[in-house]
Amino acid sequence: MENIRLDNSVQYLKGVGPKMSELLNKLGIYSVKDLLEYYPRTYEDRTKLTTIDNFQKDQNVLFLGTLVKPVTMVYARKKKILSTVVTDESGAIALLTWFNQVYIKDRLKEGQTYLFYGKVNSATGARAMLDSCSIYDVSQIDKIQGLYPIYSLTAGVTQNYLFKLINGLIDSGVVIEEIFSDEFRKKYKLAEANYALRNIHFPKNYNMVTTARNRIIFEELFLFQLALMNIKEKEIGSVKTNYYHDLDESDFLKLIPFELTNAQKKVIEQIKGDMSSNVVMNRLIQGDVGSGKTMVAAIAMYLAVKNGYQAALMAPTTILANQHYIELSNYFSKLNIKVEIMTSSTTKRQKEKIINALKNKEIDIIIGTHSILEDNVEFNNLGLVVTDEQHRFGVKQRMNLSAKGNVVDTIVMTATPIPRSLAIILYGDLDLSIIDELPPGRKPVDTCVVNDSYNQRVYNFLRKQINEGRQVYVVCPLVEENEDLDLNSVEKLYQEYKDEFKEYNVGILHGKMKNKEKDTIMKEFKDNHINILISTTVIEVGISVPNATVMVIENADRFGLAALHQLRGRVGRGSAASYCILKSNNKSALSRQRLDIMRKSNNGFEIAQKDLELRGPGDFFGVRQSGMPEFKLANLLTDTRILEQTQEAVKEIVKNDKHLKRQENQKIKQVLYKKYGEQLNNIVG
Repeated sequence: MENIRLDNSVQYLKGVGPKMSELLNKLGIYSVKDLLEYYPRTYEDRTKLTTIDNFQKDQNVLFLGTLVKPVTMVYARKKKILSTVVTDESGAIALLTWFNQVYIKDRLKEGQTYLFYGKVNSATGARAMLDSCSIYDVSQIDKIQGLYPIYSLTAGVTQNYLFKLINGLIDSGVVIEEIFSDEFRKKYKLAEANYALRNIHFPKNYNMVTTARNRIIFEELFLFQLALMNIKEKEIGSVKTNYYHDLDESDFLKLIPFELTNAQKKVIEQIKGDMSSNVVMNRLIQGDVGSGKTMVAAIAMYLAVKNGYQAALMAPTTILANQHYIELSNYFSKLNIKVEIMTSSTTKRQKEKIINALKNKEIDIIIGTHSILEDNVEFNNLGLVVTDEQHRFGVKQRMNLSAKGNVVDTIVMTATPIPRSLAIILYGDLDLSIIDELPPGRKPVDTCVVNDSYNQRVYNFLRKQINEGRQVYVVCPLVEENEDLDLNSVEKLYQEYKDEFKEYNVGILHGKMKNKEKDTIMKEFKDNHINILISTTVIEVGISVPNATVMVIENADRFGLAALHQLRGRVGRGSAASYCILKSNNKSALSRQRLDIMRKSNNGFEIAQKDLELRGPGDFFGVRQSGMPEFKLANLLTDTRILEQTQEAVKEIVKNDKHLKRQENQKIKQVLYKKYGEQLNNIVG
């Protein structure tokens, strides 16, 4: 195995070849580097060598056994059963059996001693029985005795095969490059790269595993956050050119018929601090459903306009953009601030008028969807961009809007509470503000979990609510009937509810409808002309109908907890008691556990943490994040200490050597560009 390069195809390694290469490809292993970075998912404890007389039933054992008879093979029920008897220094014997592994007949010789590992089926002190033991030469005892790596597999690839392949590769002298200086490793107590590699695969004890894991995880998280820092530097810059001289929001506050919460006031002060500093604002505002993020953003936009700038608010749907427009223009019109809206529903003629007015600074604030990203939309003096529900936009879209000004302050809002560890990764280029307090009077939504056997009781409850003047949402995952999935579609449910509730107005809303149709339906629902609205998750984001008090979610087990919490947030917006009914016929323990979390908690941050634990970061929002890195080993739940440590390390390295020009940072620079070159776009070059 001489001259093996890390970028060599795995196909050309000894013992691989084209067929095995295809199987390894299924595991994401294409190169030598991929193979070395295919880390164990867990370990078997093979540290203790046991004698046969100490065997116990159901115990996993590692032992030396000498064959006292040749391997025999018999046929039974179309199976080839191979067996032999071994003994050891204790004098006890063990009957070993394998199924359909014909090669064992030639592998094991009478009178020879081998190293075996397996699970004991039965044990009586002097006699034991084991099935399908792993077999090793005695010369391998130093390698096998310790913590044995267990890898994720695919059909045709065995644990033993991967063990031998990776072990042979490391023993051949293949090395990976150390990117950190001795001084850096000493400061952060990191093992050397090749020590970590060997001991993540073949550790002797759990201390070695911990040392190796810490080093590998640190490097993964460090490189990703360093890339984020560089992207921030590239896209946003750090030179402040938009200055604010008047940061008094009192005139705006006089128009609000309620007192801001302490959490809102705190975030407003953070925003004003950004505006008055010499650093461009780039802030994420996280707040649970109904916590008042929009009002905080409105005050920021008011301050921008007051200081001579234009502001833009981008929402993910026409419905939500319209809602923002109606709510905010009501306040801004009283302050002589001109607000306009631009969505896909805006006519070509209206768009032309709005674009000209923006150029001439006849519009102070524009609210819209993706439409405001179009190339022909130009501003006179854009100073502030607010993006609502950031996870529904790509980072590039946010940057594209900011690029329509000189150097633009940015506020990103999300009603999806994100655990701090995930926020660092998803929004590592943003400063974090949290509104963790609900306005006075907001009551928790009473949540229950039922199956279809409760249908009539649910219907009776809905009638009671509607007869009291309230309204109902019914949400399900699909638009049309799908024979392959046992899910209720919007159209099927719509018909069912129309048949059941003939005395009421039942409406339907889904993403395949034209924007004008959707807007009409939502207006009718908001004006209480529709009693029951059957909908897909198009109503998930931001819609506010205070009179709606019941949310029924069909096939609730099909949604992520974050999405369920968002949907539940559509009710409980008025003073009346509100309810969420989660319907599911799924009897699995995991499904019950997930829905029970919703039943017990109204705290979005607590639910988000549980969602991350159960679903993993990639599927946190129900769809895999395009910007989410695929970490080989790092775990955002358990490795938060290392995550925070790498954040500090990255800040320090960027502060002292922003472009990584120093000799000790050259290898970091090379690896960073190799791993994230496309995103970095030569910024470290």
